[in-house]
Amino acid sequence: MSKFPRSKVITESKLIELSEKLNSPFWAYDGNIIKDQINKLRNFDVIRYAQKACSNINILKLVKECGTKIDSVSFGEIERALQSGFVPGTRENEIVYTADIIDNETCERVLEMNIPVNAGSIDMLRELGRRNAINHPIWIRINPGFGDGHSKKTNTGGENSKHGIWFEDLPEAINVIKENNLKLIGFHMHIGSGLFSKNFDRVSDAMADHVIACNQDIEAISTGGGIPIAYKENEIGVDVDNYFSLWDAARKKIEKHFGHSITLEVEPGRFLVAESGILVCKVHAVKTMGSKKYVLVNAGFNDLMRPTMYGSYHHITVLGDTTNREVEEVVIAGHLCESGDVFTQVEGGIVITRLLPKMYVGDYLVFHDVGAYGASMSSNYNSRPLLPEVLFIDDEIKLIRRRQTVNDLIQLEMCVDNI
Repeated sequence: MSKFPRSKVITESKLIELSEKLNSPFWAYDGNIIKDQINKLRNFDVIRYAQKACSNINILKLVKECGTKIDSVSFGEIERALQSGFVPGTRENEIVYTADIIDNETCERVLEMNIPVNAGSIDMLRELGRRNAINHPIWIRINPGFGDGHSKKTNTGGENSKHGIWFEDLPEAINVIKENNLKLIGFHMHIGSGLFSKNFDRVSDAMADHVIACNQDIEAISTGGGIPIAYKENEIGVDVDNYFSLWDAARKKIEKHFGHSITLEVEPGRFLVAESGILVCKVHAVKTMGSKKYVLVNAGFNDLMRPTMYGSYHHITVLGDTTNREVEEVVIAGHLCESGDVFTQVEGGIVITRLLPKMYVGDYLVFHDVGAYGASMSSNYNSRPLLPEVLFIDDEIKLIRRRQTVNDLIQLEMCVDNI
């Protein structure tokens, strides 16, 4: 059985060859999987990619070719969207800026390019008003008072989340919009990343209720993102048709209230790219520590942060023929000078073992389903350079990001000047 069941182009032999050519570790993506995931959401009027999941401009160009629009959460992401060919302005409506604050640099850019702002705070609206942004297009991000997500740290609703405008403050937000002659075009609701299906209807119902209660005519609603994927073999993926039907029902309630059609947007990040990505690394040490056996690889949480930050699970395989190897319980850990640099842990930092084929120095390991919040969350901790990224697309393999060098890091600090 293939270790890459969803991919028709990524094979063990190609990865071993790339490991020797590029030197591990490196990221690899299957562009065809991204296309397949986009096609699953075609019932929605607009698919707006949440680029924070994976913001490589070559991935952005790929999703744009598939007809998606894009969400940007920073000045840098706006520039990435523009560099990738997304067209700003309200006519094309290809770029939206979503945040809870807006700094001077970003504010100037969204006004210059007429990029709609998805406001997560009333002070954002006031800042736009101070700049005389008459008729600037505005979305309101509603915090409905409850949240969800695969981790407490990815819950973006309720009183323990900083995100969105609290539902009881919506009248004030609307007054600020009116006072400053801003243009309200839509409502947005995103309560967490990696939602549980049991809460889908609660969110869509809350959207319909709040929009109707506000009674402000709009053009569109956005489901936000958070659509989960199955990281474990025994998990079942989301029923996309059911997800759409719940939101379509909410949309129809709103259409009935206002008497005209409403555009329905979805804002996937993880759902589009997570299953497309893998991280390939190499075993450099195997040792026993008391009752636990550790396998140490040449990647760390500076590369793949999710296990350390959230206790997230990623399927792990060993490249090559392991059919005649015995299996054993091992801890997979990284190369950082940091005790928390362990890939097999659960939320709360509790180290656990994983049943895997016996490994030796020189073996290559693959972490699966890392296309979302993998490379985009990488850091230079321990002065480790960022890894190269490779895209498999049809019959081609493309290097879409070169390996960063230590010299790249040092050059940023060779500018000692008086200020």
